[in-house]
Amino acid sequence: MIKVLFLCIHNSARSQMAEAYLKKFGGDKFFVESAGLEAGNLNPLAIEVMKEDGIDISNNQTNDVFAYFKEGRLYQYVITVCDKEASDRCPIFPSAHKKINWSFTDPSSLTGTHEEKLAATREVRDKIKEAVIALIKELS
Repeated sequence: MIKVLFLCIHNSARSQMAEAYLKKFGGDKFFVESAGLEAGNLNPLAIEVMKEDGIDISNNQTNDVFAYFKEGRLYQYVITVCDKEASDRCPIFPSAHKKINWSFTDPSSLTGTHEEKLAATREVRDKIKEAVIALIKELS
């Protein structure tokens, strides 16, 4: 089983979406978790766009990556889904075979009307979904 950790700043949207897609499409080949540099609150836009794609993340908890690190959790792949600056602040998991950075726009930074922010969050969701499917193909 391949152990994967998705990280972003607050574990509120991007890492939650990536975790959900890997769970959905990766089957029992993967053990996956997500966390943030500091645990935040789930982003309502992320919840809404994932529901549109048939996945309910509304009851997910947000997690603190440093708690996982202190517990000694082990992952083969640590994938950051934030910008490089935030990615560089993540702890190094000694067991990680590979650290990967996928830079996606943070839905919490979006501006505009609700519909404009929702449309932009859909774009982020679709890019994350594509990246996760490509990762599954690469590692299978």
